[in-house]
Amino acid sequence: MSAYDRFVGAATLKRLRFARGWSLADTARAVIRKATDLGQPLDASVASVQRSVARWESSKAPVLPAERYQLLLAHLYARGSDGRIALGPGSDAAELLDALAYLGESERRLDELRTLLMRTATDTGAGMLALLGPSAEDGLSAALADPGRLDEGVLDALRAVVGDVNKRVGSLPFVRLQLLLSPVIESCRRLLEGPVPDGLLPGLQTVAAQAYTLGGRLAFETRDDDASRALYAAATTAAGAVGALWHRSVVHMSHALVTLYSTPGVDAAQQLVDAAVRDARAGGSVTIRARAHALQAEIAARRGVQKSAQTSLALAWYDMDSNRDGDPAGMSFSPAHLRGFEGITSLYVGDASEAHDYFAASADALLAPREQVQRAIVATDQALARIRLDEPKSAAGLLHGCIDAASTTGGRVASIRLRRARHELRPWRREHWFADLDDHLIDSLGA
Repeated sequence: MSAYDRFVGAATLKRLRFARGWSLADTARAVIRKATDLGQPLDASVASVQRSVARWESSKAPVLPAERYQLLLAHLYARGSDGRIALGPGSDAAELLDALAYLGESERRLDELRTLLMRTATDTGAGMLALLGPSAEDGLSAALADPGRLDEGVLDALRAVVGDVNKRVGSLPFVRLQLLLSPVIESCRRLLEGPVPDGLLPGLQTVAAQAYTLGGRLAFETRDDDASRALYAAATTAAGAVGALWHRSVVHMSHALVTLYSTPGVDAAQQLVDAAVRDARAGGSVTIRARAHALQAEIAARRGVQKSAQTSLALAWYDMDSNRDGDPAGMSFSPAHLRGFEGITSLYVGDASEAHDYFAASADALLAPREQVQRAIVATDQALARIRLDEPKSAAGLLHGCIDAASTTGGRVASIRLRRARHELRPWRREHWFADLDDHLIDSLGA
């Protein structure tokens, strides 16, 4: 960070303080009270904390607040002057995070603070409104009363909420994410029923398709299959109306994955994957085409059709290695994800040792918070490969970490995979390490 950046951060902190009418001492007292409210009382006097506040705001040599003070400031500024939780653009919380960024805080730490604030929002029941900026909240209220008043600002705000919720998969339990997303889904439904401006309809349909698809996934993860099917049906309709077929391919793939784990057999999932491949081939995203071919390979492998699985994998790698500059789906599917599909293919119709290595490489690369659910699934499959390589104790050791990850998010797919791995370990059920694994499963997942 440059000196100028640090001064911008200091000035932002000072502006936040002035906006609340606080002196340095007032801010110090507010920080101390917040620490007590959170059960983390500060062993420091008002004068001591006041000096810290002054250093953060210094016009000569500003310093970054320590992590403990960052946490307290985040809680302090998460509530607006009206007492409501407010985290969206233009809120004090958003301004605080910007200030910390200018003062040199890492994106990883800022992301942790954002996740903590979203957890606070769901604790208080604030939900989506906490993620909307003040002007966007007013704009959404006006548009819901009269869809003809929908504007780009409201669409951008809804799009941002969907993006924020999607980014928190793996960081927050699925039930909390549902609480944040449900109002967006309802808002999209109501807006689509009204006469929105023609020029904004494609954008609204795109946001709706994204919200419904994510909602279908969350409903599945929380074991509400009826709601999940209804949301995927709505997402398919909305995505089909957008005009770019790769959007609908995304819906089909997400729907296929949840169908694979909620419907016996693979026939229903196969139909959705075939539809996804057709749309992806006719769409404008190479990334989505690669993902569709990878999923097609998994389905073929689960059927035991090795040649078809290998052909689909080859097509997926061909797509992955193509020029993806300007791809509308960005980097939503990576080589690390594809290696996981290679592992699945080898597990079902190939060599277990090869599958293990693919899974290990994939798990090692899936490090982002958003990828932790997928990482737990891949690591569980890696444990299955170890079982087939006659390394059951080593597999059990790997599964302990997978249980911890699954219990954090409440993920259904990871839980299903874990139970399957436990079943395959039953020949060693008299071993003490199997009993330890069983206890861990029961304590964390209830089964």
